[in-house]
Amino acid sequence: MIVAVCGMEREARIAGGANVTTVVGGSSGHLRERLENALADARGVISIGIAGALSPQLRPGDLVVAAAVLVQGKRFAADADWSARLVAQLPGAMFAPIAGANELIMTAAEKARMFEATGAHAADMESHIAAEIAQSRGLPFAGLRVIADAATSGLPACASVALTPEGKVNLAAVLGSVLKRPTQIPQVLRMARESNAAFAALFRCRALLGDRLLGPDRL
Repeated sequence: MIVAVCGMEREARIAGGANVTTVVGGSSGHLRERLENALADARGVISIGIAGALSPQLRPGDLVVAAAVLVQGKRFAADADWSARLVAQLPGAMFAPIAGANELIMTAAEKARMFEATGAHAADMESHIAAEIAQSRGLPFAGLRVIADAATSGLPACASVALTPEGKVNLAAVLGSVLKRPTQIPQVLRMARESNAAFAALFRCRALLGDRLLGPDRL
């Protein structure tokens, strides 16, 4: 069994399958607890979903296979064989380090600083947790992330309240934020377009990866 770690329910619906158990957490505390409880029969852990670009060369819909996950001076290496299979199967995928973040990276300036400091090409809020726990259990780890927002794009204020702890879209909070700050509407519309492109790319990826996401239990 492969455990797929996601930050959003929508990601989990795409990633899941007969031989893939999904773990979703919209906050780090919930995610850690749920992941620890899901590993009894796991043969590998993959962080899969959307991410923000840190490298200016990446665009929405681009694929990044994690060479490693970098967080607070720590480096968690991805399984070389699993990662190589992902790169070989996914046309155009970039093999590069990704960064873990405990909060959304909201502005282009923040992305630029993280890129300069770490050299990571993308960032998300789940991969560092998945990688750390996989390493602690001696399990192979892989990361596959699809870019949802470019390094030069900032996120609207409503993005900070967009998800519940269960990884579901908090529509009421988003609408409340937009009503308070209607100037963010152009950013919201752009984020929606780019997120849809990223989810479409993730769906195409999933169709190429088979029932075990090319993990250690692959046929």
